[in-house]
Amino acid sequence: MIEEHDERETICDSVNSLVEGCRLPVRMPSTDDWPLAEIISLKEMRGAKFYYVHFVDFNKRLDGWVTEECLDTRKVQYPRKDGTGPGTGSATPKKQVPSRPPSLTPSNSEPVNGSAAAQAAIQLQQKKLSRKRKGTFMDNEDSQEAPAPPPPPPAPVAGQPTTGPRPTGSLVAHHHDDVVTRMKNIELIELGRHRIKPWYFSPYPQEMVNLPCIYICEFCLTYRKSRKCLERHLVKCNLRHPPGNEIYRKGSISFFEIDGRKNKNYAQNLCLLAKLFLDHKTLCYDTDPFLFYVMTDFDSRGFHIVGYFSKEKESTEDYNVACILTLPPYQRKGYGKLLIEFSYELSKFEGKTGSPEKPLSDLGLLSYRSYWAHTILDILLNVKPLVENEKAQITINEICELTSIKKEDVISTLQNLNLINYYKGQYIVTLNRDIIEQHSAAMAKRSIRIDPKCLHWTPKDWSVRAKW
Repeated sequence: MIEEHDERETICDSVNSLVEGCRLPVRMPSTDDWPLAEIISLKEMRGAKFYYVHFVDFNKRLDGWVTEECLDTRKVQYPRKDGTGPGTGSATPKKQVPSRPPSLTPSNSEPVNGSAAAQAAIQLQQKKLSRKRKGTFMDNEDSQEAPAPPPPPPAPVAGQPTTGPRPTGSLVAHHHDDVVTRMKNIELIELGRHRIKPWYFSPYPQEMVNLPCIYICEFCLTYRKSRKCLERHLVKCNLRHPPGNEIYRKGSISFFEIDGRKNKNYAQNLCLLAKLFLDHKTLCYDTDPFLFYVMTDFDSRGFHIVGYFSKEKESTEDYNVACILTLPPYQRKGYGKLLIEFSYELSKFEGKTGSPEKPLSDLGLLSYRSYWAHTILDILLNVKPLVENEKAQITINEICELTSIKKEDVISTLQNLNLINYYKGQYIVTLNRDIIEQHSAAMAKRSIRIDPKCLHWTPKDWSVRAKW
């Protein structure tokens, strides 16, 4: 009896000593696994303690609040006083090098999280991000409900409440990771007929953060606090499709092109929505240099957003995609590859090769690798020999011209598939039966493809335009 009491006391003391930055085994929800996790934040509600944890080596979309029962306090790694070693409170995954410099300009508003750690993190971030920069922005559109707002004030740091007009919802390569932005702040959203649990932090206005659900108009993407407010909005909202030019339609699938300068309100809302499901990008400022291509599925009620990608009007590094997302209800149905295929179809019309901006999300990288592999294999399997009874020949440059895939991506794909071999002083591509069978099976599953005949679009030369 005495020994059991002492053991319980020890465990209780360990729980009470847990602080932000500690690492310990935590039971993953809906499983019996106990992977190592880092405590990001703590809170107390109705006499019970809750811990926001990040599972080390797992994607952040699995992060969330857990109770004491989910913690194994026998193996706690406490943060060191010098800020090094396990559990320092920094991001667990290695940070990616941003493809472009950061463009956030901090505001003087109070941080969302009132803890000392959060304040210190944001103050440090404000010092680091004090310089402004131009042209690193992303999706923008203007709903027909209200005119485009005037040029906004300095953009707030992601994670801080806005005290004036909202920032434009631009997404750029992720470059910082503080206590606030590491925690999901939205419980649930309702978009059309779908209720979706967000994966990541998104800097919606503070008055929306503590609601049980945010209600979003699926046509103009305006957000409301309650279903009744959304119903009142829908009476006045005259949009039934994204506010841009429809440049593609086949069957029920359409693509709309949206100019980031002309349609700011819509793009702000689009990027806030997208940030809920993209962790490798961060919201910042000014969407004028970007175009946005929204894919929709049409029915009797209107054009419902499935996903989108954005691209710079002028890219010095030949990026044909800045950010890409298929909304969770439409994932694993082939729409992601359709978005990628459409982006390369635009590149073909432009007569260029292109590549997505890095870093890609884990799901985005898988989709791109799969698309590159199937597209390149399709070319290799259908190439004809110049002379009868001789082996077919094709160069890397010819593959690039036929697919608009950038040379580096073609080479890396062939290497990942182990198709390149060195033979008699030259590199050759060899296809084995297993690769061919796997490719045929995968292509048979792709029921929806882009039909170039249905694309009605003329690329613009943005370099000769005085203004966007």
